[in-house]
Amino acid sequence: MQIENFKIFADLVETKSFSKAAKLNGITQSAVSQQARSMERNFKTLMIDRSQKQFNLTREGQRIYDAAKEILHVYEKLESELQEMKKVISGTIRLSTIYSIGLHELPLYIKKFLHDFPSVNVRVEYRRSNLVYEDILHNSVDFGLVAFPQKLRQIEMIPFRNDRLVLITHPNHPLAKVAEVDMKTLAGHRFIGFDPDIPTRKAVDQIFRDYKLEITPVMEFDNIETVKRAVEIDHGIAIVPGATVQQEIRQGTLVAIPFKGKEFSRPLAILHRKGRVLTPAMRKFIETLSVEITEPKQV
Repeated sequence: MQIENFKIFADLVETKSFSKAAKLNGITQSAVSQQARSMERNFKTLMIDRSQKQFNLTREGQRIYDAAKEILHVYEKLESELQEMKKVISGTIRLSTIYSIGLHELPLYIKKFLHDFPSVNVRVEYRRSNLVYEDILHNSVDFGLVAFPQKLRQIEMIPFRNDRLVLITHPNHPLAKVAEVDMKTLAGHRFIGFDPDIPTRKAVDQIFRDYKLEITPVMEFDNIETVKRAVEIDHGIAIVPGATVQQEIRQGTLVAIPFKGKEFSRPLAILHRKGRVLTPAMRKFIETLSVEITEPKQV
């Protein structure tokens, strides 16, 4: 019995999917099934209840899963301690992040991290917010980065930074000429929003409710880049994170306007599964993200 057997079985239990467990371990779905049956023969007991359509463990299977998690935890802890003893900072860090953070907030941090620790690989996947949480819970990735983080029992949340929400318009739009915009003046303008299930959209909708504004977007998109493109061709105005429009502001294709009397912020957070053993490389990555890094001003 090898450590890989326990990992594949744990991944199978946590994802409840032979195909997802196969993808996580870079093997075929058939190989996952064969591994499970091999473990059942080894322990001389059924681990998976195959009489039901949904994935369920037998009582013995649950006990083997609990033991597998303990074994994996001890193994990962040993690996981490040995790396610390050798003062080795290496390995691969897998990230799952929403588009706006991955494209606009993260690059400077990854650049610094790879400069400081060239023996570490960083792999980034761009996902919708709900899938980032799923990736963390299924151990598909080491860290997730999201906006407006949700508190979940199985997930550790580390504050990353706060981004300011701003109004963006086309340079020729009437609101582009004001230094600050009163929230109530938005009612008479075409508004472009994110899809309803995106956390930033939910936050903007709450702001509108607080100000007793009834604003229905004329367009809805699932990512920041499409929202910006729609505003650039003057199809409407939008409320977006300020960090995501710096390039367009410099190029003069968009105007960003702060809100009068109040600042609205978008909290960002780093997520990892509770109880996970953090390797030296993972801890150094968190340390890098905890330091404020700003893009150098272009002249």
